Amino acid sequence: MNENNELPFSQVLSALFESERLPVHLVYRLSDLSTEQIDMFRSTWPEVDIDRRSAIARHMADIAEESYLVNFDSVCGFLFQDDAPAVRLAALDTVWDSTETALIPRILTLFQQDEDMNVRAAAARSLAHFILLAEWGELDPAHTDHLVDVLLGEYEKSTTSLEVKRAVLEAVAAAGGGRISDHITDAYHDGPFELQLSAVFAMGNTADERWLPILEEELESTSPEMRAEAARAIGAIGDAKGIDALQQLLSDEDTEVLVAAINALGQIGGERAFQILTELGEDPDFEEHYDVIDEALDEMDWTLGEFELFNYGEDDDEDLLDELRLN
Repeated sequence: MNENNELPFSQVLSALFESERLPVHLVYRLSDLSTEQIDMFRSTWPEVDIDRRSAIARHMADIAEESYLVNFDSVCGFLFQDDAPAVRLAALDTVWDSTETALIPRILTLFQQDEDMNVRAAAARSLAHFILLAEWGELDPAHTDHLVDVLLGEYEKSTTSLEVKRAVLEAVAAAGGGRISDHITDAYHDGPFELQLSAVFAMGNTADERWLPILEEELESTSPEMRAEAARAIGAIGDAKGIDALQQLLSDEDTEVLVAAINALGQIGGERAFQILTELGEDPDFEEHYDVIDEALDEMDWTLGEFELFNYGEDDDEDLLDELRLN
């Protein structure tokens, strides 16, 4: 048994809360806590220094982003009440892919009542995941039907901050509907630049190809940030009609734009995108981006579900393309 798992939980908390240097490896022990353990955590946590609380919460978020094997839901549900905005933000970042519906009302409370605008925006983005799960049929809509109305109600207030408006627009996009489409259109045409970026992001989240002409036009924007956002949105929509426009970005001088185009091709997939990416992977001019190209091919591999695209060689490319043509 791992030595870290043999350590009694009371000693784990003592080390996390009191040691001179934070033992990051022990943060993993806050995953899947029993009722007794979460009670121990709650009783001791308020006494911990705010900087240490923030550091622990941020490490939890980092771990959750990298690993699907941890579950910090019970801890985060408690941390939503922490006095420090940094802790509440980190807790919201930690539950980015949670399916625990008991968290929904707690996150919604943060969205509606928190005094910190960044926390409220983060809460909206956390709720987006549950809306998306419902749209995919992986969550009973009864848990989320009211969320879109609550979020849009806040969006439509004149007093709502720009940061919260951006988060809401991005969050509700997956739910679709005329009201949401109207807000996306209005934000794109009439909003400040930051809200226009969120409108473009939202277009991608709708997965609706009718936004493609606008997105392709924005690929020629003078703003690298907008070009990158538009490329990401085209990738999220996943329609092969966007490949030609994305290919033009592969000569973009801005690294963020180039990386966004490569990732988008990986999301769209198919024979043509595969051919473009494999050619890039053999082009010495793109050597510094080989890792990104491999990740895009990996994305394509995951989507196809049955083709091995890593470690390809010249002899393998033609065979794999033949397989793709048959499909």
